[in-house]
Amino acid sequence: MTTIYLIRHAQAEGNLYRRCHGWYDGLLTALGRRQVQALAARFEGVPIDAAYSSDLTRTMETAKAVCLSRGLSLCLDADLREIGAGCWEDRSWGDLLHADPEHLRQFFLCDPQWHVDGSETFPGVRERMMCAITSIAAAHPDQTVAVFSHGSAIRAALSGWLGIPLEEMGQMSLGDNTCVAKLLVQGEQVDVEYYNDNSHLGDLANRIHPKNNSGGDMLETLKQNSLRFRPLQLPQETAFYQQARQEAWMTSHGTMDHFTPDAFLEVMKRNSNYAPESVLVALAEDHPVAILQMDWQQQAEEGVGRIPFFYVLPAYRSHGFGAQMLGQAISSYRKLGRKRLLLRCAPENHRAKNFYLRHEFHKIGEEPGGTGVLDTMEKDIDPHP
Repeated sequence: MTTIYLIRHAQAEGNLYRRCHGWYDGLLTALGRRQVQALAARFEGVPIDAAYSSDLTRTMETAKAVCLSRGLSLCLDADLREIGAGCWEDRSWGDLLHADPEHLRQFFLCDPQWHVDGSETFPGVRERMMCAITSIAAAHPDQTVAVFSHGSAIRAALSGWLGIPLEEMGQMSLGDNTCVAKLLVQGEQVDVEYYNDNSHLGDLANRIHPKNNSGGDMLETLKQNSLRFRPLQLPQETAFYQQARQEAWMTSHGTMDHFTPDAFLEVMKRNSNYAPESVLVALAEDHPVAILQMDWQQQAEEGVGRIPFFYVLPAYRSHGFGAQMLGQAISSYRKLGRKRLLLRCAPENHRAKNFYLRHEFHKIGEEPGGTGVLDTMEKDIDPHP
């Protein structure tokens, strides 16, 4: 009999930024890396003879929890990947909710009929995952193997072994990041000793998930808390932009001294004229809540993605919207081949600076601006450095 620990990857960009990441190769977050450490502590002293992972970065990085201390080589298997989302890959859940609500409802309910252009299906994922696990077990008789995979793929396999019909799979909770299932495998027989165990996480549990992670609950949470993005509409939304700039200046500096609205407006129009998709309004349930302004031209040859304006309306702060805006900026700039994000922040704007530091920006210098000196902050976004 083979013992298999089937483990979901740690928190990754798609989880934090609320984007559809199936085969999209996103990175672990700062929280995700701490979860990996907690997972390593959980398995300290547990004999592991072999380790397998999907070939996506977020699972391979999570697998270090058992590989590094044991000197194990990691075997990669594409059949352990997440469900492929086809044309949905790397789109925000808010965008999909607006553009294709019926298919999104099917997706979160794990409807066997769900399919979009280029995607897999839930029956197909269940079959490939169950076959992959039994094949791994057959290669390691009477051994203990750690297998690292993804949330929906793991749930699909578990539902099969637990005898849950495909039509009811969406009622199962989606396990937390780094949750563990223990399987006992003999031939084609797989017994599930336990699953969705995240007892090692403590306060590192993924707090963006609802208490009940079934498909219906997750869909309802998305409706309330997910952003979609569209280009700022000019000239209709010029006043909205100017008001946001004014409020942001006052929040940052505590005074309106040296505020130059025409200069900001000119830069924004230049960015928008070059690429309308570079100046975006974020909407929650069709209400404008934020502005993300990018400059696709400046420092392009250096692999830099500059963010001249990153703004959330005061009433919508502390809702997780800032992280989603950051995810949109990363998505946009990666498609352009950029390796780093760069922005400026007033040192006295402690709320904004703490947000950037939490999301792994670091200060690289200072520039004149505002009412004095601004901190220049940078974040690495290269998926394959």
